[in-house]
Order: sequence, then C-alpha cells, then structure tokens
Amino acid sequence: MSDAPSAAASEDPSVLEDPTVLEGRTVLVTGADGFIGSHVVERVLAAGARVRAFCLYTSNGTIGWLEESADFTAALDEGRADVVLGDIRDAEHVAASVEGTDTVLHLAALIAIPFSYQAPRSYVETNVIGTLNVLEGVRRHGTPRLVHTSTSEVYGTPDVVPITEGHPLRGQSPYSATKIGADKLCEAYALSFGTPVTTLRPFNTFGPRQSPRAVIPTVLTQLLAGADEVHLGDTTPRRDFTFVADTAEGFLRAAVADLEPGTTIQLGTGRAVSIGEVVELCREVTGSTARIVTDPDRLRPTTSEVQVLLSDPTLADEALGWRPRVSLEDGLSRTADWLRHRVDPTRVRRYHR
Repeated sequence: MSDAPSAAASEDPSVLEDPTVLEGRTVLVTGADGFIGSHVVERVLAAGARVRAFCLYTSNGTIGWLEESADFTAALDEGRADVVLGDIRDAEHVAASVEGTDTVLHLAALIAIPFSYQAPRSYVETNVIGTLNVLEGVRRHGTPRLVHTSTSEVYGTPDVVPITEGHPLRGQSPYSATKIGADKLCEAYALSFGTPVTTLRPFNTFGPRQSPRAVIPTVLTQLLAGADEVHLGDTTPRRDFTFVADTAEGFLRAAVADLEPGTTIQLGTGRAVSIGEVVELCREVTGSTARIVTDPDRLRPTTSEVQVLLSDPTLADEALGWRPRVSLEDGLSRTADWLRHRVDPTRVRRYHR
C-alpha cells in the first residue's frame, strides 16, 4: 500500500498515524443522512476532509441524522461541508454531484430485508441502478477513489465459517440479490475500465442512530420501555455484530488505502452470537427480565433466513490495518445509553419492516 497510513507502529491500531490524512481532499458521501453514513461523515471530517453530503431529497429538506450532528453543523459553518439533496436513482444529478471530488464513499441503499419481499423493484432501482449511476459518475469524471458498500447478506447461509471474501454469493432475499448485483457491477467496472473501486463488506453494524427495524434497537427499545415480553422473529440465527464507530473507521482506511481496483474487504469481528444471546446481553445492560415471544409476522420465509454470518477479519487487518476495537457488550451499553431517552413506549412493539 503506497498511500495508506500504517497502523503497525501504533500502539492502538484503531488510530491512524496521521489524524489529518484526508486534509485537502473533497469526499462525497452518498447516504450521508443514514445510520452508517452519518458516522462516516463525522469520521472523514475528523480526518481533515471537506465533505459533500449527498442526502435523499424530501419536501421538508431534512438531512436525516446529520441534523443532530454537532460535528457536521460546525463543518457547515466553517465551509468544510455542504449538502446535496437528491436521489441516487437520478443518473445526471449523481454524476454532477461526483464532479470535482477526490473520493466517493457510496453508502446510499435500501437495506431492510423484510420490506424487500414487498417492494423488490425499489431495491433494484436504488441498490443496482443507483450504484451504476455512481460508477458512471466516477468513470466520467476520473475520480481517483470509490468505496462501495456491500453487506454480509450476500453470502446467504454459508458453506463454511468463518467466511472469507472469496466465498460464493447467494441471494436469499431480494435485498441480498440487489446487493450482489451492485457488487458485481463494481467488479465489472474494475475489470472492464480499471475503475478504482474498493468494495467494503460490513457484517451486522449496530450502534446509535440505527433504525428500529434492526434487531438490536428492536430489542433494546422494548426492554427500555419496560416491556415484559420482547417480540421477535427467529432467535436462532447467529450474527457477527460490529459497532458503528469501527465500521466508520474501516471506510476511512479504505478511502486512503492503495488497493487493486475491485478489491473486496470484509469488516467484521470474527465472533458470532445468536439473536437469543443478544437478547440476554441486552437484558443485562438494561436490567430487564422480559421473556421472548415469537411474532410470526417477523419471521422470514424459511429458505430465505440466513442461519449464520461469521467473518474472517484477516484481510481487513492486513490490507487496512483495521481491527474492531469496541466489544459487543460495550457497544450494547453505548447504544442503550443513546436510546434511553428516545424510546416511545407507544411504538416499541410496532413492527417496522
């Protein structure tokens, strides 16, 4: 790696040797208004970048979680950030937003698996066509670096664990199929045009700002509301949970690493726990004794449920100097603290697909 800062000499590998490694660069972050995207924006701002935050246009002009980011507000005031409202499905607007940037971090996507059963076309248009639009914008303007966001769901239920980057892909939901399509477009552009794209494949990211549709905020909000019962789907699948600050650090490192076009790197902890075990850990964090109740509406189709996702983080360490620093237990405590004053008891059992 020629321009990637080495973490080997640092006592803490989560700390880059040069804290202003992106100084002088303009970074476009798509999906900047979302859960992971807003944390990535804050991380690259801290590294000295000027950020162009691409947020989904709505009639009231909201910028999602960036509304609550003091770091982003300060950067706007200082002229180190600006906002572009739009839709990732609009090819010309996306291309115009890419122009003049040094790095694109592409996180815009539809992500909820249950809703993908109901509205698969919207997932194709956003995740596949949206990624095509970003790739074409980068190709048109000769942008030096693109980091694309994949997901561990592209593996389906794996043949072997831990899962390495070379494991076959299997679309067990419309969501995962569209992410496979997006990943393969990135691969094709790297091989066909030399597009400088790196694909990051985070395993189950969690933490503050995550949608209540995800399992950890679903559990924690019910427990924090004082529920006697926690309504869930299948509690036997096992997942590799990564705290959002660690995931955001992975994006920063991928943004500055000297990698071959088309490289794919997983971001995971190498530890998998069942959903039932997550509930028990959440009980400990909140002091709850609530019991689990299976809600049929929350069950995936049997052949669509992914039974285990467990990463092999070796390549992330070798190629990026990246290692997860926040344990599942510590991350759950931080997430519960963030949620504690945000829980609406009238809504916690409402199923949000």
